[in-house]
Amino acid sequence: MDVHVRDLRYFVAVAEELNFTRAASDRLFVSQPTLSKQIRQLELSFRAALFERDRRTVTLTAAGRALLPHARQLIEQWEAAQRAVVDAVATQDATLTVGFQTGIGRGLIPAVTATMEKLLPGWRLQFRQITWADPTVGLAGSDVDVAIAWLPIPTSGDFSQKVITREDRWVALPADHHLANRPAVSFEDLADEPFIALPATAGALREFWLGNDRRRSPARIAATAETADEAFEAVASGLGIVLLSAGNAEIYKRENVTCRPVTGLSSSELAVVWRTRDHREAVRVFVDACCLCTATCS
Repeated sequence: MDVHVRDLRYFVAVAEELNFTRAASDRLFVSQPTLSKQIRQLELSFRAALFERDRRTVTLTAAGRALLPHARQLIEQWEAAQRAVVDAVATQDATLTVGFQTGIGRGLIPAVTATMEKLLPGWRLQFRQITWADPTVGLAGSDVDVAIAWLPIPTSGDFSQKVITREDRWVALPADHHLANRPAVSFEDLADEPFIALPATAGALREFWLGNDRRRSPARIAATAETADEAFEAVASGLGIVLLSAGNAEIYKRENVTCRPVTGLSSSELAVVWRTRDHREAVRVFVDACCLCTATCS
């Protein structure tokens, strides 16, 4: 019987949350039907029920309680193996891979690169764009070593963060939109507009960029986009509008799109994010360099 580490992750998430919906959306970033299907397949593999379920509660069976400590141990061992391989490759290549989802800009990367060259001679930075479908910006797997990410990120405790900068939220509108000529736009005037949304798997980040922290009713979704370029193309074509940070209004400037400040919204936060258990010197130096180059880390 072969069981994937992914299936054990699914099992542990449900066992710790004792709730399929929370485990799917807050821990695993998959749909609940997908999670339920994988748990059923795991139970078939063991030929034993791992959970007792009714409409309101989920509890572990005796078999589930027996499996849980071993599942946690196997996951930890696999993660340690992944880190060992990543460390070996990174040390050999002297490369730190930085994940990002939108253009970083703000003069940050040239400044950080120069600082890294002083503190870690011979190391280089490699950049990898991750779609919005992954709210961990590649950190949940082995795609990246650190990330420059917009908050919020998942709060499972697996990741640490320091805020690099705080910026007002703006809105990108089609150039011929009836609000495009205003110097600033209130969020109340935007609330009923069709929005371009991040994928559902983006979770809390999707909610933030829809302004749902300030809404009385859910946003009207016109389309979803997995990257900033997709979002701005959708805006330019007139499908809807999208919120963005003030700094990104300059980075993604293009024809047929007008960006304006939005009143009535909290600020956005850009952070440097890393795996909490990753204590490599290169990661620490990168984080410190980000803070040193912005002097606003918190």
